[in-house]
Amino acid sequence: MRAASGSMFGLAYGDALGKPTEFMDYPAIVSRYGPGGPRELTGEPALVTDDTQMALAVGEALLEVRDPTAERLEPVLRRRFLAWAYSPENDRAPGLTCLRAIGALAGGGPWIHATQAGSKGCGANMRVTPVGLVPGLSDDQRAGVAQFQAALTHGHPTGLAASELTAYAVHWLRDGLAPADLLAALRNRCDEQRKIYRGDWLGELWRRQPMTDSPEAFIARGWDECAGALDKVAAGLAAGRFAGDPCLVTGAGWIAEEALATALYCYLISPGEPVAALGRAAASSGDSDSIACLAGAFAGAALGLAAWPAGWQTQIEYADRLLRLGTAWD
Repeated sequence: MRAASGSMFGLAYGDALGKPTEFMDYPAIVSRYGPGGPRELTGEPALVTDDTQMALAVGEALLEVRDPTAERLEPVLRRRFLAWAYSPENDRAPGLTCLRAIGALAGGGPWIHATQAGSKGCGANMRVTPVGLVPGLSDDQRAGVAQFQAALTHGHPTGLAASELTAYAVHWLRDGLAPADLLAALRNRCDEQRKIYRGDWLGELWRRQPMTDSPEAFIARGWDECAGALDKVAAGLAAGRFAGDPCLVTGAGWIAEEALATALYCYLISPGEPVAALGRAAASSGDSDSIACLAGAFAGAALGLAAWPAGWQTQIEYADRLLRLGTAWD
């Protein structure tokens, strides 16, 4: 199936389709593309945003660090995030949280002082897809890496929990979990992990959250907010009214739990129709590129590379880097 390649390319395809609609309202999107949203890549190459660029940075760090711990991975992620931040190609409306945190990382101090402790923006989980695709990680490693790569920039517990859930959604779909069972599996993980604080990865991060008296209380807040977002997905799917702006059902996606929820909603409406899922995600009034890139990562992990139009693989920006990662993990 080449599921890892399907997921990485799907992420980039969704990102490229959502790029022109990110700052458009829903009526304007429908006027230009129709209610199904954009379904054709444009440009040679079809350009992506910082979502794909940062996912590549995380993925390439994981190629470099084959048995990750916080100590081994931190300097590599720091270096690759800095390389992205100072690249002339970092001109795609990058998130302010990422820029501020990476600017602080450039000073060389501890990452825990650089992270933006109050931010749960979707920059934490738009880039986490590679963590779900790397083979051979233990469950503790996968969860730890997912949270840690988020924590370098986004220190809010909901950013950490949403990143772990995003990585596990990709991982489980790649391993053959039926899409119909995905939402329940993610919801169960919220309950199972609610009081588990990964101190070997996060250190004393919990102390940077105001009015938090224990690491367990810190991380529980993140899992609870993600659980609430997943419940909205379940309610939206059960209602069965799929026309219109998906952000009205599960949120605009600028924050981590909403990006996850709206991407899942757009994907799970028609998991066997990946291009339709991307069009639906891109036809959204919120953070369209992030919503669509996650929907593409989910669809590609489940269906593999062959699910996407063949010509897109040579049209998308960074095709060589996407292929390298996908081939390494297929």
